[in-house]
Amino acid sequence: MKTGYCCNVHGGTSLEEVKANLETYSCEVKRHVSPNEAMPIGLWLSESAIAGLGDASPEHIDATNAFGDWLADRGLDPFTFNGFPLGNFHQEVVKHDVYLPTWASKQRLDYTKQLATVQGMLLERAGQRQGLQSISTLPLGWPPVAKDRIFHDRKDFLIESASNLRSLAKFLSELKNETGRHVIVCLEPEPGCALDSCHEITWFFEQFLFDCPSQQQDQVRDHLGVCHDICHSAVMFEAQQEAVLVYKKAGIRIGKVQVSSAIKMTFGSEHDANQMKLQQLSSFSEPRYLHQTSIQDKSGSRFYEDLSEALQKEAEPDGEWRVHFHVPIFAEALGLIESTQSEIGSFMDSIRQNEMDVEHFEVETYAWNVLPVEHRYDSEGLADGIAKELVWFRENT
Repeated sequence: MKTGYCCNVHGGTSLEEVKANLETYSCEVKRHVSPNEAMPIGLWLSESAIAGLGDASPEHIDATNAFGDWLADRGLDPFTFNGFPLGNFHQEVVKHDVYLPTWASKQRLDYTKQLATVQGMLLERAGQRQGLQSISTLPLGWPPVAKDRIFHDRKDFLIESASNLRSLAKFLSELKNETGRHVIVCLEPEPGCALDSCHEITWFFEQFLFDCPSQQQDQVRDHLGVCHDICHSAVMFEAQQEAVLVYKKAGIRIGKVQVSSAIKMTFGSEHDANQMKLQQLSSFSEPRYLHQTSIQDKSGSRFYEDLSEALQKEAEPDGEWRVHFHVPIFAEALGLIESTQSEIGSFMDSIRQNEMDVEHFEVETYAWNVLPVEHRYDSEGLADGIAKELVWFRENT
């Protein structure tokens, strides 16, 4: 079992910017949590950051090897990659752009192939010639039409996405035969996306990815899996035990887990208390990222693609709200704001009870920089906050 943190919390669209952030923050985190041995990190390289790495030209091979040596010298182990955001994840407004390009695009396929190649070369420089490599990726994309119409109106989107993913599995199988390295690319269900629950991921695998000749199916099972983001699952009101059992029954490997915690808010019958909670919740409605919101109350279930929309339409709230906002995993609450921290323990208990072989865990609190000011660590304290998360996970699960 390896546990690291996801470096998409740091900006940087060039390799030099990535290295500067790793030097400033990751090396400081390592000093806190792993001073005497290599520290696993979830590396994020945007398309522009990875542009000068990974192809067959001598210049790019030299650049990749140099970066691998640079990481090894600092004791940073890029055991997993976050391949979800392809562009600038820290631009002023990200919102739906993070889901582009989709898996129906060759650009997404080519980018992910390059990630797999570069990751293997980096690990090779650190002397890691065996073991699993994982890469998380988006669950196809944001749906091009309403989710309940996607099969009827845009089945072509699902077919093309599956075709590209099977091409990726074939590429990774060939890479394994050539290098001995085993890469698994993991689709990460996210609220509101084309695939946003364990049942939808399983349906897509069974209907579109496994529906192929046996040799291709073996490649898919070996090289494609799921990245279970605990925050995302909690926002969808999935029971962690249910998600684990659904994947186990379908024979879909959990190749990677993103250890994360969402906002939870429970509203009661007192108007004034509810308004105070709404006021605090509104401070988490910020312009950079999409904060999908699920509500369950006595009138049923509702979903809003952003917290701002939920706040506008739910003036008299009731029941329980869950919001896709990654809050520090050590926090049970932030003021009146609750969290889904307990879901982390539920998931860990579930994989142990069901004897699931899960190797890679990545703490992913990318929203440190957009937390309300009173809960935010300044840039000098960010490494302390990340280290505190890693220690909490190690000591509490």
